[in-house]
Formats: sequence, C-alpha cells, structure tokens
Amino acid sequence: MHYGEIKNCDIANGIGVRVTLFVSGCTNCCEDCFQPETWDFNYGKEFTEETEEVILKMLEPGYISGLTILGGEPFEPSNQRRLVPFLRKVKDRFPGKTIWSFTGFTYEQLLTVGEHCHTEVTEEMLSLLDMLVDGRFVKELKNITLRFRGSENQRIIDLNKTRECGDIVLWEGMNSR
Repeated sequence: MHYGEIKNCDIANGIGVRVTLFVSGCTNCCEDCFQPETWDFNYGKEFTEETEEVILKMLEPGYISGLTILGGEPFEPSNQRRLVPFLRKVKDRFPGKTIWSFTGFTYEQLLTVGEHCHTEVTEEMLSLLDMLVDGRFVKELKNITLRFRGSENQRIIDLNKTRECGDIVLWEGMNSR
C-alpha cells in the first residue's frame, strides 16, 4: 500500500485534533474529487512499519483524539488487507482514541458479499472503526456547509451505536455546523 500524506493535528476530518492518513488507490474516481492524484495505487510513498511507528508516535499526545483514514480509498481490497493489522495496533495501544474512516462505498456495499469492496477482512476493519463517513462524492449534491462531508448523500455512521442496536445509527452531530 502507498500513501499520499500524513497530517498531524488535523481538525478537518473528524472530531477533535486528529492524525490523518491519506492512502493511495481508488477505483471510485468521483467527478470533482478533491485529490484525484490519490486514485493511483502507486501515488506517494510506500506504507511501511516505519510509517506505522511515525503515526503511532503522533497519536501519543493526550490532545490527539484519534486517527482518521481517508484517501484515495481505504476500502479498496488491497488497502484493507494492509490497514487491518495496523488498525489493530492502534486500537491495542490507544483504546481511548477513536478511529474514523472515509469511504466512497456505502456501508451496505461494504457488507455485501460479491461487491468489489467486500473482502475477508472488511468486517474486521469495520469492527476497528468508531465512525464511518460513507458514500461517493456526488458533484451535483456538493454542499460546503456539511460537517465532515462533501456531498449531501454522504452519511456519518456511528459504528459503535450501529453495532449495539443492529441498525444504522447516524452520528448525532452530523447535521450541526
């Protein structure tokens, strides 16, 4: 897996001050994507154990709320297989910090066997996440006033509450500005 960027102290991609990892590779190729360079699976640098250690070190301070994974597309099959072991490390080392992920796939697609994005590790990856921003960016539904989303079709799913009740639960702060 490759990545395009790692940001420390990011406040734009989830609640609180976060570390964000922009992975490379995306087959969704949404029109007007804000970083189409990340569609290329070889864009940026190789994600190595040293990269993992850099991110884990960035997550140490108490003021860091957690990690956000975006892209490109974290739920491309090859990216999932590389991210799951890393996300296990993050959860083990920082159980009080949240993990968010953005995806152009819907939650329903991620859970559907036979979909491009569903792999043998998809459900484990989802189990390691606290919040999922799902759905393709749709140019015609672009709305710059939305919190943590680019278009009105995208949802912020509270995965912890979703797991508790068995139905999709949207994040309570999704519609606040």
